[in-house]
Amino acid sequence: MKTYGFGVDIGGTTVKLGLFRTDGELLDKWEIPTRKENDGSQILPDVAASIKEKIAEKAIAADDVQGIGVGVPGPVTPEGIVRKCVNLGWGVFNVEDALSELTGYPVKAGNDANVAALGELWQGAGKGAKNIVMVTLGTGIGGGVIIDGRIVAGSTGAGGEIGHLPVNDEETLTCGCGKKGCLEQYASATGVVTLTKRALEASDQPSSLRDLSEITAKDLFDAAKAEDALAQEVLEQFGSILGKGLATIACVVNPEMFVIGGGVSKAGTIITDVVEKYYTPNTFHACREAQFKLAELGNDAGIYGCVKMIL
Repeated sequence: MKTYGFGVDIGGTTVKLGLFRTDGELLDKWEIPTRKENDGSQILPDVAASIKEKIAEKAIAADDVQGIGVGVPGPVTPEGIVRKCVNLGWGVFNVEDALSELTGYPVKAGNDANVAALGELWQGAGKGAKNIVMVTLGTGIGGGVIIDGRIVAGSTGAGGEIGHLPVNDEETLTCGCGKKGCLEQYASATGVVTLTKRALEASDQPSSLRDLSEITAKDLFDAAKAEDALAQEVLEQFGSILGKGLATIACVVNPEMFVIGGGVSKAGTIITDVVEKYYTPNTFHACREAQFKLAELGNDAGIYGCVKMIL
């Protein structure tokens, strides 16, 4: 095993990079802008140039780098082929081969939510476990499934896309994926706002939320913590939908733990408590022991997981 590895988490706005010791210690982290013009053709050359600069700056011997791990916001096959990253402008190509050619180092690529799950397993909330499901509650819902320490990517790289579990046949609004009634339409930050607005419209129950011109998911959870009755009803609805969704997933992969991350998770244990409340009675009896934990690595989970992939 060589001494160093690089983690590269490519987002729609910025690319997060990390220099690690291969024992898991983060030595340095930095960001560069994601240049999406010309179908994202500059993104990987920019990444390669930034890594070469860091190697020179830290006076690292070229042959002491184990490799580079890359997380991308879209499906990635086990062979490293990206199957369209719409928000980067990328089509279908082998990102591992492309970055390896630019840097001269071995490269391993994965979906960003999957590698974040691997990061939490390696050095975060899931440390010591082998089987976890990470749920990232942000604008949408991302997921990562780790079984026996390995990412479950699936045949086309879409393993772990739990945000698109169908949970409501009656939904009239269309999800970003084109279907109707997906989990992320109710349990993401955007989804929580939808549930809240619908609850406010459906009743004339008094609520502090009625005083707000723009409602956010944080507002809903803050109001629920302050014992606002309508907010607590929405919280229970959120917990029921997400808890039952995760109960379904557990019947397939039987994880030791669910790790909840993303911006919504900043509300704290109010999230894990209400989700576990509905998970436990709705899953198969042999899956009920799963723990619920909040993610610990925040925005760094991706770069940690990227490095773990190359080990």
